[in-house]
Amino acid sequence: MFSGFGSAIFDGGFASPMSTKFEDFFRCYPVAMMPDHIRKDDANYGGKIFLPPSALSKLTMLHIRYPMLFELSNEAQNIKTHSGVLEFVAEEGRVYIPQWMMTTLKVSPGQLLKITNCDLPLGSFVKIEPQSVDFLDISDPKAVLENVLRKFSTLTVNDVIEINYNDSIYGIKVLEAKPESNNKGICVVETDLETDFAPPVGYVEPEYKPVVKPSTPIDPSSVNRGIGAATMAKSINYAQIVAEASRPGSDSFRGSGQKLSGAPSKAIETNYKIDDLNPDAPPAPLNLPENQLFFGFPVVLPTPEATDDEESNTNISEENVFTGAGQSLRQSKKRKDKNTSYPSLKNHSRSPDYIEID
Repeated sequence: MFSGFGSAIFDGGFASPMSTKFEDFFRCYPVAMMPDHIRKDDANYGGKIFLPPSALSKLTMLHIRYPMLFELSNEAQNIKTHSGVLEFVAEEGRVYIPQWMMTTLKVSPGQLLKITNCDLPLGSFVKIEPQSVDFLDISDPKAVLENVLRKFSTLTVNDVIEINYNDSIYGIKVLEAKPESNNKGICVVETDLETDFAPPVGYVEPEYKPVVKPSTPIDPSSVNRGIGAATMAKSINYAQIVAEASRPGSDSFRGSGQKLSGAPSKAIETNYKIDDLNPDAPPAPLNLPENQLFFGFPVVLPTPEATDDEESNTNISEENVFTGAGQSLRQSKKRKDKNTSYPSLKNHSRSPDYIEID
């Protein structure tokens, strides 16, 4: 095992014993292969690794600042990713990493893995792509992702991380990370991270099909037939409704009035003669089918004509406007008007017991 701490031979030369960079080779194993007394199954769905205690001693002597971030390299296939560290409890010479890192780095258990400390910029934006449409079953994916990212220290472009939610495993690919850097990674510790979701793999956008309602054809002959020839009236066959209600013998809106005095009233016979669509016809019941409304006919106001009363009012002189004497129901001693020509209320006639209204 080679180490960046102390003397080591690289490319035929000697590394400086005062190097401030941690660099070492470890045999990698998945978290599932950890001993029972130190294994943590939740770490399999995060972005942190387990290093041996000797690595902590070297990092402390090198004054590596928090958070400790590492670059994991498979030099055989030139594949790299990044991670944080969870605990220093692994056996010497070993490193335990999540299963998704094993798949990303294309390494098998027991293979050598180069681990180097690194500095990554604080992330401000990340775009991810769920690898299954089952991810859409999550009611609040942003809240779930915010909780899951607490187990991650870094995110690297093109990595396919795994999260566990409600006993289901979801794969998520990192498509884009900002700010951009040469190592294509960002730090997600103590930072405000904006998240954007791409459509899941296999998702098909449903086709929109507008609902086409058949339009009612307009009869050209009904355009110049007057007020009652509206298209709505024609659609409900209003002419037939009025004609049936106005037929002789029809009982629609026909009855006798009642007097307040209880005296019998005289029946008024009226014979209406209406045409096909006469607006002066008597009202008829309008029973429409369900979910249908009728807004009536356009109103044509009559031309105002001067009446006899209006002509007589125009002859009143302006001097007599608003002149007259007031009437009081009782005599008032405080009345300033000394006119005593008002009729006496003592001998007034008794009001009738009832009023007959014809």
